[in-house]
Amino acid sequence: MTTRRKFISGAAMSGCAAVFPNIFSAGCATGYRANETVQIAAIGAANRAAADIRGLAGAGGRIVGLCDVDTRFAGPVRAEFPSAPFFGDWRRMLDELDRDIDAVMIGVPDHWHATMAIECLERGKHVQCEKPLCQSFHEMDAMVEAAKRHPDRVTQAMNQGHAYDSIRDFREIVEAGMIGEVDEAHVWCPAVYSFLGELEAMKSERDAVPDGLDWERWQGPVPRREYNHRYLPGIWRFWTMYGCNTLGDWSCHLMDPLFWTFGLDLPESVETELFGRPWDPLLHGATFPEGVKTTFRYVKRDGRPFTLVWYDGVACREVPKPAQWEGEDEMFPPYNSGKLLPTRDWMANGAFVYGSSGTIEYGHHGANYLRILPDTTPEKLAADGAKPAEKYARIPGERADDKPFNEFIEAIRRGSKAGSDFAYAGAMTRCSLLGVAALFDSGRKLVFDREKKVFENSAAANARLRLERIGA
Repeated sequence: MTTRRKFISGAAMSGCAAVFPNIFSAGCATGYRANETVQIAAIGAANRAAADIRGLAGAGGRIVGLCDVDTRFAGPVRAEFPSAPFFGDWRRMLDELDRDIDAVMIGVPDHWHATMAIECLERGKHVQCEKPLCQSFHEMDAMVEAAKRHPDRVTQAMNQGHAYDSIRDFREIVEAGMIGEVDEAHVWCPAVYSFLGELEAMKSERDAVPDGLDWERWQGPVPRREYNHRYLPGIWRFWTMYGCNTLGDWSCHLMDPLFWTFGLDLPESVETELFGRPWDPLLHGATFPEGVKTTFRYVKRDGRPFTLVWYDGVACREVPKPAQWEGEDEMFPPYNSGKLLPTRDWMANGAFVYGSSGTIEYGHHGANYLRILPDTTPEKLAADGAKPAEKYARIPGERADDKPFNEFIEAIRRGSKAGSDFAYAGAMTRCSLLGVAALFDSGRKLVFDREKKVFENSAAANARLRLERIGA
C-alpha cells in the first residue's frame, strides 16, 4: 500500500513537461494524482525561517506543524497558520505528526542543521535546510551520505539564488566566451560578524534567560554555555560555536554562480589574512575577526587553474577594483548602513569575475544585477539580439524569490531533484568551512589534500574542520 511518506502526487502525467519543461521530467514516468498536497513541518518559526514557511505555503505547500524553542518571535507565523500545532521539541513534532508530514523545513542556527537533516531523512522526509548546511566536514559527509541512502527524498539548501534566471544568464554568457577565459574572481561582503571588542565585558556578565526561550534546547549538540544577550536572535552567527562567520552566511549566495559554472569542488590550498583589531584564536576564538581575506586556489571543470578570493568585513577595502570603480570612496559602505551607491539598489555585496577579454560584476544572490562592465546587462544583450541562447531551463515563478520554493515543491511532486541539493551545495559548504578552519592558522598557505580531505600542514585548521557532534 502506498503511503504519503513514500509517494507524493501532483498533476496528470501529460501536464508535467508542459508546465515545467526539462526541469522535472525525470519524475513524470512515475505518474501522480492531482489532488495530492505536499505537507510540511517547520523547525524554526521566526526570522529567516518565517520567510521560508511563507514561501513554501505560497508555492502550494500545506504547513501542518510548527516548532521553535524561542516563542518570543514566533507569534506572527503562528497567527498566519493557526491550524498548524506548535511544538517546543522538534522530535516530538515529528513523532506526533509523522503520518501527516511529507517534508521538513529546517530554519534554525547552523549548529543544529546536520542533526536535524539526517534524522528527518532517516524518517523518510524531504528536507529543505537553511545555509550553511553544517559546521564541519564530518557533518557534511554524513548529510550527503544520508541523502544517498534515500535517493527518493528531495533535499534543497536555501542558497535560493540557484533557482534564479540570473545565475543561468551568467553561466550562458561565460560559456559563450563573452568575457574570454576566466581564471580569477573576487567576491565580497562588508558584514562584520564579530564581538571582538566585547569579550572582556562578557566575562563578568550574568544574563537571565528570557521568558519564552528554552536555552538548553537551543544549544542542543554544542558544549554548554551560560546565556548571554549577545547570542541571539540572529547574532549567533558571530560566534564560532554556533555559526560560520560572514563567509558561511554569504558565500553560498555569492559564490554559487562560480561553483556551478566552473564545476568547483575542493581547493588545492587556502590562505587567510586578517584585518581589523588583532585576533588570536587562543584568546579570541569564541568570536570571529573583524575582517578576513581568504584566497582559495581551485582547478576548474576544464582542468584550468582558478583563483577565488573572498573578502568580508573591514577587509573589503582590499578588493581590487576594475578601472571604472577606481577612486570610488564608498565602494563598500558598512553593512545595512542604508548608504547605497547611485548605480545600485543592493547593499554592496557582490563579485568581480575577470576574463581575458572582459569583466562581469554581479550582486548578492544568484548573480543578480549581472552586467558585463561597464554597462552591458542581459536585458541590453537581448534587446540587441546578442544574448546567448538559453541552455539551462528556467524555473517558473512570478518573482525570483518564488522560484526556489516552486522548485522544491514540484521536485517532490515529480520525483525529481532540486538544483542545489545536498550534494551540490555541499561543495560550497565545504568552501566556507575550509575558510573558517584556516582562520585558526592564518597568515600562511595551507595545502589541502583533496583525497583525504585534510590540510597537509595544519593541525589547528584540521581540528576546526573535523568537529564531531551530530548526535543530540
